[in-house]
Amino acid sequence: MQKYDIRVAGPDDLDAARTVMLDTVYRDFGTGYVPRWHRDIIDLHGAYVAPDRHLLLVAVDGRDGAVVATGALDSRGPAHPPNPRRLAERYPSGETAQLRRVYVRAEHRRRGLARRLVAALLDFAAADGGYRSVYLHTDPAVPGAEDFWRSQGVAVCDEREETGERVVHFEIPVPAMARTLAC
Repeated sequence: MQKYDIRVAGPDDLDAARTVMLDTVYRDFGTGYVPRWHRDIIDLHGAYVAPDRHLLLVAVDGRDGAVVATGALDSRGPAHPPNPRRLAERYPSGETAQLRRVYVRAEHRRRGLARRLVAALLDFAAADGGYRSVYLHTDPAVPGAEDFWRSQGVAVCDEREETGERVVHFEIPVPAMARTLAC
């Protein structure tokens, strides 16, 4: 079985992480780089490394040390526009951990990497203590994305039904928060 290490991205990982992300937006999303949607990819340090309460993780192939997957978290809730106003109100910045850029190179998928990255991001959000909820959105046209996120949380808005846009919004329970809510 192939071994992968999940770690906090260091300065030497940023270029490789950026490549995984850009390859994903070009190959899987078919959009290419769109500045208003992908600006964070260009400045990973400014978006996820430097700010407090933000995190960038990478999965590294144990055979050759290559970065093969990414996962990020920041404290910005969904903005309105382009997202529906009710989502921006439900998931305010500062109180919401937003999962971003959970991408796995195609040849490394179906090996549990996304699940491991998400678990580590959720542990980070829970340890922070200031996040009230975890939010993300995904493009359901990407193979496996919608099924994966439905296995992690609950869809709170499917824009295909409401606006015709190709976006599904999810809330993911944080382990410590889930235990608190159950009591």
